Amino acid sequence: MSENLPQDGEKGASRHGRSAGALVLGSLVMLALSFASVPLYRAFCAATGFGGTTQVAKVAPMKAGERRLAVRFDSNVARDLPWSFAPETSRIVARTGETTTVYYKVVNLSDHETTGVAAYNVSPDQAGAYFNKLACFCFSEQKLGPHEAAEWPVVFFLDPALESDETMDRVEEVTLSYTFFPSKAAPKAASAAGARPRS
Repeated sequence: MSENLPQDGEKGASRHGRSAGALVLGSLVMLALSFASVPLYRAFCAATGFGGTTQVAKVAPMKAGERRLAVRFDSNVARDLPWSFAPETSRIVARTGETTTVYYKVVNLSDHETTGVAAYNVSPDQAGAYFNKLACFCFSEQKLGPHEAAEWPVVFFLDPALESDETMDRVEEVTLSYTFFPSKAAPKAASAAGARPRS
């Protein structure tokens, strides 16, 4: 009879095997979650405006709102990207619901082709949920030839829904900030949609 019963060693090996399997499975799940966390975080920020993340819109509102807010434009370039980058104007006053276009002037100061990508946000943070971009050079990698200059548009509106948000009651100025970094990927042929070449 005792021949058919599992030995203590076999029971231990079976338990260790299940534990090892559970650890491997747990590790794989954690690895998958770590890769998914970045796009999930980005999606969360895009949907809620968290951290000053701007929204992407396909159409402008049918009618304008009542409030007017100052919009300030900030531009920065990472030290290792040889670009000059600045808005055509540093500040405007925009009415909620009205579409506005502002151009940024950019010049590649180097003797070779360079490629950059923009990081951006809006402050104060709660304004990100109401800052809607219809077009922007920040949606894709940008390439400039040696000493090439261009003007890139940002087309946006402030959602009139901000007028009913109490956290926006005391906000009089919104800042749209860009920082260009050198792209890690190989340069692409695509350039900014709607870019105006400069001489």
